[in-house]
Amino acid sequence: MTKFDLQGKTIAFLATDGFEQVELTEPWEAALKAGAEVQLVSLKSGKIQGVHHDEKGDQFAVDKTVDEVSAEDYQGLVLPGGVFNPDALRVNETAMDFVRDFFKQGKPVAAICHGPWSLVEADVVADRRLTSWPSLKTDLKNAGATWVDEECVCDEGLVTSRNPDDLPAFCNKMLEEFAEGKHAKQTA
Repeated sequence: MTKFDLQGKTIAFLATDGFEQVELTEPWEAALKAGAEVQLVSLKSGKIQGVHHDEKGDQFAVDKTVDEVSAEDYQGLVLPGGVFNPDALRVNETAMDFVRDFFKQGKPVAAICHGPWSLVEADVVADRRLTSWPSLKTDLKNAGATWVDEECVCDEGLVTSRNPDDLPAFCNKMLEEFAEGKHAKQTA
């Protein structure tokens, strides 16, 4: 049992082929243990391919496609990393609208490693403090963010971390923000 209660909350995990597997599975398990319903949302139905860095991981069944969902259906969003995953998501306008809508609705969002690439494309990082995998630093700064090299950063409901080593802190803060709910200052 966790100290955060997510009973009655549904959390979306947005990913596609090439997501860093542990960056989906650990937050997923943490949300489940806290009582949340979790759904894997992707660009396509069927299964998507996880990776362990540059090696193939497991395949995961998609619950819904981005064409079938609305941010209104969820109380939080998780964006796992992996290099290919956010790069593919950010060129899909429906996926970016889905991400942007969480910010418009003031709902918490958690992004780890390369996951914040989607936040750049959704144009929701200006004037925010966050972290990521170091190679995204310039992209985030160019999009108006203040990038810091810290284990876990939270800015008005936006939780970010650098890499899988940060998962314990990331999951804890993510659960706290999901339990807390809506953030008035969280705007797109």
